[in-house]
Amino acid sequence: MKKIATLLFVSILGGALTLGSYKIFFEEDSNQFLPQDNSQQNSFIPVTNTNRAYGTNADFTEAAEKTVHAVVHVKNVAVFKSGPRSIWEYYPYNNNGGRALQGAGSGVIITPDGYIVTNNHVIDGASEIEVTLNNNKTYKAELIGSDPLSDIALIKVDPEEELDYIPFGDSDNTQIGEWVLAVGNPFNLKSTVTAGIISAKARDLNLRDNSPQSFIQTDAAINPGNSGGALVNINGELIGINTAISSPSGSYIGYAFAVPSNNARKIVEDIMEFGDVQKGILGIRGTSINNEITRELDLSTSQGVLVADVTPGSGAEKSGIRQKDIIKKIDNIEINKFSDLTGYINSKRPGDEVLVKLMRDGEEREVNVKLTKLDTYPIPALGIEVANASAEELEAYKAPNGVRINRMLSEDLPSADLVGGIISEINGQKVSSVREVEEVMRSRTRANPIVIVFYTKQGEKQRMIWK
Repeated sequence: MKKIATLLFVSILGGALTLGSYKIFFEEDSNQFLPQDNSQQNSFIPVTNTNRAYGTNADFTEAAEKTVHAVVHVKNVAVFKSGPRSIWEYYPYNNNGGRALQGAGSGVIITPDGYIVTNNHVIDGASEIEVTLNNNKTYKAELIGSDPLSDIALIKVDPEEELDYIPFGDSDNTQIGEWVLAVGNPFNLKSTVTAGIISAKARDLNLRDNSPQSFIQTDAAINPGNSGGALVNINGELIGINTAISSPSGSYIGYAFAVPSNNARKIVEDIMEFGDVQKGILGIRGTSINNEITRELDLSTSQGVLVADVTPGSGAEKSGIRQKDIIKKIDNIEINKFSDLTGYINSKRPGDEVLVKLMRDGEEREVNVKLTKLDTYPIPALGIEVANASAEELEAYKAPNGVRINRMLSEDLPSADLVGGIISEINGQKVSSVREVEEVMRSRTRANPIVIVFYTKQGEKQRMIWK
């Protein structure tokens, strides 16, 4: 026992002597080779050692099961009373009484009693609309209403039983990088599901001149037959209506776009309650800030919307918004470009109030703005869209009556400087509202020229003729 204790003591003592010798003779010398300049130690590449899982094992099966039976196939059928123009107009109905397929797409059931959202371009010009469910049942559908500007339409079927439907989600809460599913029902494939992520928000494709759109961009595969289908999150909530793809060939190449669900829901509710879309406006004309504007105006910010003009009598004017103000935020939505602003405002109605955060002369301000209603009427023959004019606008333009030229329908027209002017007469008839303009245009003889009398921003009365 004593031998073992002695051996253990000797071993410990030997280890201590060895460690002490190393500290004295080796570690002290090695310090001579370390860099002495402390500034060298602060030059490094930032890294993180956080162990975070970036797996792709998200489970889409539950979201797919919740949504696949609520997406339908929509057929746009034209009926020729005088007979078909060619044998091909019967296809694919095989000589079935002068019926021809004009177009097809998908639709989303949003209520158990059969209300369906689809794209306006899917049903545009239809004599009949047919809807086929995922279980192959087919129904005739009624067009309830549509909004060509947003490309959203609402149709209705009368089923024998309650239908599966997809509840609306909040598209404002979606995030870039979030997983989504695109659910469609092409003509011969029944329901299809593809997965991807949200690639961008508030994307403006410049599909319509002077009318910025605001789409959700996704890399989930969407092809033409999927137009009008559902974009859903992994909870199976509707966050968008698939509408467009960006492709030179017409087939999917990685860029697809959807109308945000908040905008689509507002349009649907307007159609169901009022029969048409109740569009609220802020009352400004503006542009996204870019590098050129930043340098020209010596701005302290490179993002936001620069106010170019304020509509007289609008909520923006009454709240004190001025030219050259920079809008940075509306409610809790960051405004980095004009499509951010239009996307959010298009989800609101006339009479709604929004909190606008803006910059003026480098200082931040907040104002409450009550949105006003925009009644518009497009006149393709003139290439313009008109809106009801307020009393303040008539006074500002020194016009006794009239409607406001709201926007040009094409940037190619040479009369783009007419925007904002007041039209008081069309073909010798005084007009004071868009309804009166519509009546005049419908009753005119198309072969005759159109003569308008209008007032410029300077209050000058002018006359123009369109042949």
